[in-house]
Amino acid sequence: MLIVPEVRALLTRADGPRDVFDRIVPVALPMVTRFRGLTVRQTCLVHGPAGWAEFAPFEEYAAPEAAHWLAAALESAVLEFPEPLRATVPVNATIPAVAAEDVAGLAARFTGAQAVKVKIAEHGIASLTEDLARIAAVRAAMPEAALRCDANAAYSPAEARQAVVALAETGSLQYLEQPVATVEELADLRAWIGAEGLPVPLAADESIRKAADPLRVAALGAADVIIVKAQPLGGIRAAAEVVAQAGLPAVVSSALESSVGLAAGAALAAWLPVPEAAFDGHAPAAGLGTAALFASDVCAPPLLPVGGALPVGRTAPDEALLRAHAAGPERVRFWTERLEACWEVLRREA
Repeated sequence: MLIVPEVRALLTRADGPRDVFDRIVPVALPMVTRFRGLTVRQTCLVHGPAGWAEFAPFEEYAAPEAAHWLAAALESAVLEFPEPLRATVPVNATIPAVAAEDVAGLAARFTGAQAVKVKIAEHGIASLTEDLARIAAVRAAMPEAALRCDANAAYSPAEARQAVVALAETGSLQYLEQPVATVEELADLRAWIGAEGLPVPLAADESIRKAADPLRVAALGAADVIIVKAQPLGGIRAAAEVVAQAGLPAVVSSALESSVGLAAGAALAAWLPVPEAAFDGHAPAAGLGTAALFASDVCAPPLLPVGGALPVGRTAPDEALLRAHAAGPERVRFWTERLEACWEVLRREA
């Protein structure tokens, strides 16, 4: 795990999270539609010397994986964001695995987006007919937006080939994100796509953020694009180092954080150089517009795109919203114990 020197030094001299964070506030945020199986996003906001940060590992993640997210929260809470190269970050729309008739209403929440990511394969290849209907509805609702599809590693290699053929027939894709589970399967699929001459670039997500070695994707030629997320990779600076070493075009995406965590993602996206040979020489649209999926956020106003782009800079939660969405005593205990467990993992790494 890459831990920036300032955080590493902090881990060696502080006794625990409460020595760094003067506030720890677990919250539960309602969503407008089910996304990643969730209707409520449980997360934890923390405050340190540099400002507010977010610790938001999903509940099923054990401490060794969730510790990356604590490294990111520590970085954002104690260090200023890097100096941005751009004042705003273009973002894509995100359409969950909803029925085709529900697409237009969700698409309307992302005015000005030049790209749209559509979740597919909720039930693997069995969802393909529903996925194609959803894609058709997205193309109708957002005809000018570049289309991205995200399968979240739900296909077997044979199913992925079937899906790629069907997706190619719907029109051009900017990329298909993580159709299969392993890096080796991704590399084999990319080679087959090239041999078949299908216009479906591949992007790696889970093979980057959940891998022991995120650079194997580049080493095996497994993807055309990598998806990077600040929290799962240990923070803004750690994620940027992965991009630099991989040498592949990168799209920054969210991990379904509140507006506090999204600000760190925007800081990462604004700090990365524009890929020279991809996305027509423009900064790629980041997957950071996901505050639109919350019925209520912790910031007022939430960090939502204006004209398809997010401003770059820190955010701070609204105290009334923190109180409104405060977690109950059991959840506070859960997050407190989780912070301590992840701290111990990081301290061993340091």
